[in-house]
Amino acid sequence: MSGGVGWAGPPSRVERAPPVKKCLYQSHICRCHRCLPFPPEQKCRQGKLRLQKWYITLTEKEKRKITRELMQIILTRSPKTSSFVDWKDLKLVYKRYASLYFCCAIEDQDNELLTLEMVHRFVELLDKYFGNVCELDIIFNFEKAYFILDEFLMGGEVQETSKESVVRAIEDSDMLQETMEEYMNKPTF
Repeated sequence: MSGGVGWAGPPSRVERAPPVKKCLYQSHICRCHRCLPFPPEQKCRQGKLRLQKWYITLTEKEKRKITRELMQIILTRSPKTSSFVDWKDLKLVYKRYASLYFCCAIEDQDNELLTLEMVHRFVELLDKYFGNVCELDIIFNFEKAYFILDEFLMGGEVQETSKESVVRAIEDSDMLQETMEEYMNKPTF
């Protein structure tokens, strides 16, 4: 079984993640995090999933079960304990930033420190785009958070390491979206 990572998603009423693609988590660095079965998950202290990205195909029931298990394991751990946990045949790598938890499940042979660095880079990208990112940024702009993740990772591998390049791509996308909205709002004669 492969490892994976989950990112926090929208509130429970919009908790659906985008359709599952080949790999579960797009946060692989080098060859270490290949085909992770669980996406980086971002959770708040109450354990509400705000973002998730799966890189393996699982049923919704299986995803909910795994998510509940991971939340129970991570949220009950003391803040002074290690950010690495052996779970089944995978390793969980998580990091808490303020009230948000970012979690990745990786295969046993993958490097935990590279995964932790990847999580940190994703948080840096969120901070660079949103200012000081908080749970509300993720809730109300979850599509931007997914876009940032997709610009950073592709197919479970790091696609772009430059923060500036990722932010530039997001700003270009924002500008295109604004242009399209202006175009669509113009009356036709």
